[in-house]
Amino acid sequence: MNQRLNTLKNYSKRLSNRPGVYCMMNTKEVVIYVGKAKNLKKRVSSYFTSNNSKEKQEAILKDTDSISVTVTRTEREALILENTLIKKHSPKFNVLLKDGKSYPYIEVNTKHQFPRFSFHRGKKNIKQSEYFGPYPNVNAVRNTLSQLQKIFLLRNCDESFYRNRSRPCLQFQIKRCSGPCVNMVSEEEYRFNVDQALDYLKGNDQSIIDKFIAKMDDASSQQDYEKAAFFRDQISSLKVIQSHQFVDGSNIINVDAISLCESSGMFCISVLFIRKGQILGNRSFYPKRTRMTDPDEILESFLMQYYSEHQPPEEILVNFNLGNIKLLSEAITDESGVKVKIKHRVKSYRRKWLEIATSNAVESLKSKLASKASIEAQLFDLSEIIDNEVIVQHIECFDVSHIMGDKCVASCVSFNREGFNKKDYRRFNISGIKKGDDYAAMSQALNRHYSRSIKESRALPDIVLVDGGKGQVNIAMNVLKDLGIIGIPVLGIAKGSRRHSSQDRVFLNDNKTPLRLSKNSSAKFLVQSIRDEAHRFAITGHRNKKRKRLLTSDIQSIDGIGPSKKRNLLKQFGGMQEIKRASVEDLMTVRGINDNLAKKIYKHFNAS
Repeated sequence: MNQRLNTLKNYSKRLSNRPGVYCMMNTKEVVIYVGKAKNLKKRVSSYFTSNNSKEKQEAILKDTDSISVTVTRTEREALILENTLIKKHSPKFNVLLKDGKSYPYIEVNTKHQFPRFSFHRGKKNIKQSEYFGPYPNVNAVRNTLSQLQKIFLLRNCDESFYRNRSRPCLQFQIKRCSGPCVNMVSEEEYRFNVDQALDYLKGNDQSIIDKFIAKMDDASSQQDYEKAAFFRDQISSLKVIQSHQFVDGSNIINVDAISLCESSGMFCISVLFIRKGQILGNRSFYPKRTRMTDPDEILESFLMQYYSEHQPPEEILVNFNLGNIKLLSEAITDESGVKVKIKHRVKSYRRKWLEIATSNAVESLKSKLASKASIEAQLFDLSEIIDNEVIVQHIECFDVSHIMGDKCVASCVSFNREGFNKKDYRRFNISGIKKGDDYAAMSQALNRHYSRSIKESRALPDIVLVDGGKGQVNIAMNVLKDLGIIGIPVLGIAKGSRRHSSQDRVFLNDNKTPLRLSKNSSAKFLVQSIRDEAHRFAITGHRNKKRKRLLTSDIQSIDGIGPSKKRNLLKQFGGMQEIKRASVEDLMTVRGINDNLAKKIYKHFNAS
């Protein structure tokens, strides 16, 4: 070991004094740590000084077999390259951000005669639409869209549904839409509502209220009291929403307020989204691999990783006084193309936004730690009940869903100390078995899953859980035995009398009698919750499969309709019901459908 360290130490002395990035690798040439440096020689040499007592550096050196460096022109370039390499290699000693989701937006197709306000996630069409956001989650978008519908009576239907309406839909009846699809509102009046809704999304609430007051006064002076009452209600609704918003109306800016907090060795970062001076909501993150890492390094890594995936606002507020704020601002600006300022010492509204972000971080971390403690206690109780020598860390549960044996789907869900691990969820389309044979379906799902796990050298669970009683447990045990997997306990959870959860029975391996669990057993609650999640995941897959079949089976049976024409029909009319109602002339407007084929389709659905 001393010889290896001496070799690395001598290598560090020969490095350049220029800025750059260094990668530390183990004996298998796997990158275990990526770091940046203003001076490569000085930074890498510091790992081998006698006064080096940092626990993290000692742990890194213990696993390091070789070091590679990349020289850059500036420290800013080194910071950007460091982030790129961290994302590429996911080194074991670097702080990692777990955030694979894109953020939702509100899309407004402004080029349309009667624009639609809708949910959007993914690639943007800037030429055709305006986008507002990002929002922290789907619920925030849906709540905002619901408010827009209530106040401004805007349509939310897709284009195929809109074009094929012959009478107002339910949204019009419940006063959530003004009915532009059937000319219940003039283009001028609808455009006025659209403009006000856009002002609302841009944060110009008072401007909207002033216009509505003018409209109300005008309607009242013309003795159109019903219309005046309508504008009065709109004003009232806007004021209620406004009272729930913490708004800086004098400064319409876009800001992310970011706060880091720590407790019991765990970190939470809360991002508060402020767009056009309005708070849109917040989102919490729990960075991975933070052990032996300083808060400054965690926050810096978060900022670089997060804003390499998401477009930053003009201002970012942080609750730590990072030593290289200017460098971070420049690096994020270079990466995103948006001129960004990172601020720590702030006043007025910005200070209050940062305080809100800090409160959210503290509360989110408390909740996370409580949840984690609860999971640990449940896993400990389950381990004791099944007499496991070590505490259970990983459970996989299987369930089967079908209706009278039709379109059988099996599911596998994964659970660990962090909770449900959705990236390891799997579904299996079951085929080649007798209809309604749950045992054969369970056997096929288990066989396919664990055969692949063995082939890919994936970690096996500590417990295999199946939805069912002794029969399903025996099937699972036989499959594992045939695959050469031994020593993994198999649990089965069978529905109780009248399907009441308190009567559920839990079986272990080949024991003929169920385990004796108290009514309030935390282990039983854990097993039930995992079973319920597996059932939900299986039945969702089955319903999707059935829905797809219902949408396509009738069209597929018509001679001359292939995948392309089927897709065009569904896209044009929005679903089977509208296709069934369509006339020959309507059908002929679809690309690829001629007169002869249109008559065939019409005859198929209107044979009587």
